[in-house]
Amino acid sequence: MERLVRLTLLGWLLVFVTTAPIKEDWDIYSFHINSTVTSRYATTVITSRVVNRVDAPKEIHFQVRIPKNAFISKFTMLIEGQMYDGVVKTKKQAQKQYTEAVSRGESAGVVSSVGRTLEEFKTSVTVAALQKVTFELTYEELLKRTLGKYELQIHAQPMQPVKDFKIDIYINEKPGITFVQVKGGLSTNALAANAITKTHAHNQAWVYLYPTEQQQINCCGEQGINGDLVVVYDVNRDTSLGDIKVSDGYFVHHFAPGGLPRIPKNVVFIIDQSGSMQGQKMDQTRLALLHILRDLAEDDYFGLITFDNRVSPWKRELSQANSENLEAAKDFARRIQSLGSTDINAAVLHGAEMLKRNPREGSASLLILLTDGDPTSGETNLERIQANVRKAINEKYPLYCLGFGHDVNFEFLEKMALENNGVARRIYTDSDADLQLQGFYEEVANPLLTDVIMIYVGGTNLTKTNFSQYYNGSEIVVAGQITDNNNETFTPRVVALSINMKVEYESEKDIMLESKGTVSDHHLQRVWAYLTVKQLLDKELQLSGAEKKNVKKAALELSLKYSFVTPHTSMVVTKPPGEKTQVLHKPKEGETGLSGRHNYHAYDDFDYHVYDDPDYYVYDDFPRLFDMPSRRFSTIIATIIGMFVLFCLY
Repeated sequence: MERLVRLTLLGWLLVFVTTAPIKEDWDIYSFHINSTVTSRYATTVITSRVVNRVDAPKEIHFQVRIPKNAFISKFTMLIEGQMYDGVVKTKKQAQKQYTEAVSRGESAGVVSSVGRTLEEFKTSVTVAALQKVTFELTYEELLKRTLGKYELQIHAQPMQPVKDFKIDIYINEKPGITFVQVKGGLSTNALAANAITKTHAHNQAWVYLYPTEQQQINCCGEQGINGDLVVVYDVNRDTSLGDIKVSDGYFVHHFAPGGLPRIPKNVVFIIDQSGSMQGQKMDQTRLALLHILRDLAEDDYFGLITFDNRVSPWKRELSQANSENLEAAKDFARRIQSLGSTDINAAVLHGAEMLKRNPREGSASLLILLTDGDPTSGETNLERIQANVRKAINEKYPLYCLGFGHDVNFEFLEKMALENNGVARRIYTDSDADLQLQGFYEEVANPLLTDVIMIYVGGTNLTKTNFSQYYNGSEIVVAGQITDNNNETFTPRVVALSINMKVEYESEKDIMLESKGTVSDHHLQRVWAYLTVKQLLDKELQLSGAEKKNVKKAALELSLKYSFVTPHTSMVVTKPPGEKTQVLHKPKEGETGLSGRHNYHAYDDFDYHVYDDPDYYVYDDFPRLFDMPSRRFSTIIATIIGMFVLFCLY
């Protein structure tokens, strides 16, 4: 018995010794993130320099996470003095290169969707013995103003302590910066006091994160930094017309007027109570609804509709948000139960009819739909539902669609929202889902203007210029070109409705002319291209037939011209001869399968695959065992060896 115990302990000792962390034979000796924000447009460059420290060729990986709202615009690798540039192509061209690579026994990879706000880019390359490789990835995004602030999110993930680690953020806003805050996981640990520097002077701000190797270890352990640095700021708004920049034939207009009275609102909440909402989803929905009802102002009117295969309104008409009605509505919300199937069509039409029967001059109306599934009762044809809703709303107010969880048909909700001047938002089934619901409501809780029309005499190729509502803390951004590059004839003007009155903004002196020949020339053009592509992709979702093809063609041409990786383009990651060809795709919202499974999504002529398990590297059609992280694989092997030794000794 004693001998058996000794042998057992020996076997386990072998397991633990073999599975102890082994230092990789390649090192990241430099990891830099440099982000420059000019007029709310951020260009971020991630540079990673890696050395192969062994006397043999070694496969070296580059893995970063970027904001979902961003477009990758450049990727390069520098190996032994040779530069290899990724090239943005149409999906058909990328498919051809993909097919050729597969026929040679090589592989293709993707950007995968990894969470609420980030998506992941992975690539690898074989580096000769004792040689170095430099990876450089550039992405661009227009920062969105929400609840009175802009947020720049930087994710750092070298996954080992790095000798030369730097994050440099520079913000330049001509109107002036009112405040700068640093948030995120990397600002709440030991790094905050020792390695983060923040400077703010009028219209410029700098944030630096320069941790030593020891600080990285103290903060995040032997695996190095893996977290977010979020810079939050806002700008001065001294002019009613807003911040308008004009340069080299392009303009960008940021419109966010202050000092406006809040417009009373009429809001109908349409809540899915079908069987699939049972449990945590329904509990969180009730909790969020109770908080939202508490925040309604007394001059607001509201309605509550629950639905499964039947539509069950709390009251037939809109009710004033006084204390008596709110308490009764809260009781109704607490008693919502999950059962039945899902009749989205009848529920939304009922909500639209409720708003139609209760018109109030000088108010702003909106519908908010929350559902977690496809329509399974009543009208189930998606196109007919969208047509019915479009006809019922008739462009009179926005419809906001909140899709609960990953099983929801998000594209259906997105199209229905866009067709009715609203947006779709995914609510993630996490412990904070109720806070996500409340957060969305806060964004639309305080309308300040309705029927906003942006007019630009002397402007052409404009982005979207009509907006159903403008909310407190948000911002409207319009970009375009100036006809014949003639600034003298360019006149911006805004017309909108406030409470029972028409308001107009017009003043040429508010235009901020940039000097010619500066970097801002290129900057304004890229902002226009970014915003145009984003809106064309939204518009394409709403159209069909020849119109859809024309919009898709326009989005594709701009994406190629400005080297944006979008749902219609791919970046072919060029590598040395004999290396695995990689095709970089832009995933759509929600294209994340369950962990350990993969989904297939058809785009044009071929499929690509998305995994939400970051431990898998995606090659061809299946995850391979040997593509697991080395430590996980070594643990498996060590366990087998330990058991084998134990068996032999016994």
